[in-house]
Amino acid sequence: MNTMSVNVATVRSATSLADARERARDFLGALDRPIAAEAADTVALVVSELVTNALRHGGGTCTLDLTAHPDGIEVAVHDRSPETPRMRTPDLNGGTGGFGWPMVNRLARATTVTSRAAGGKTVSALLAR
Repeated sequence: MNTMSVNVATVRSATSLADARERARDFLGALDRPIAAEAADTVALVVSELVTNALRHGGGTCTLDLTAHPDGIEVAVHDRSPETPRMRTPDLNGGTGGFGWPMVNRLARATTVTSRAAGGKTVSALLAR
């Protein structure tokens, strides 16, 4: 099983987000058993959504962990906020979002939100390999 961990901060959030996606693609490219391009695109999209949400709503920093399982790729993002993601009606006019969490749930085989003993939470998505 291959794993990788990346610390992400909002110091330059656009750069941090791009770095998280790039590191995820590097991780996927280095796997002993590579995944299809479409699956890699899905992983990168889910990384983008979960890291963006963690930076925006989770206290300004987060850690991204990627794990390659025999049948899937797990994307886990840890942040300092105890608030769990929630489904809401997407804002079609005001630009306040609401699209990401439903999309992650549609793309993932499973999603989980776990409280952390030290505070905050981990949001995980298991994606097809």
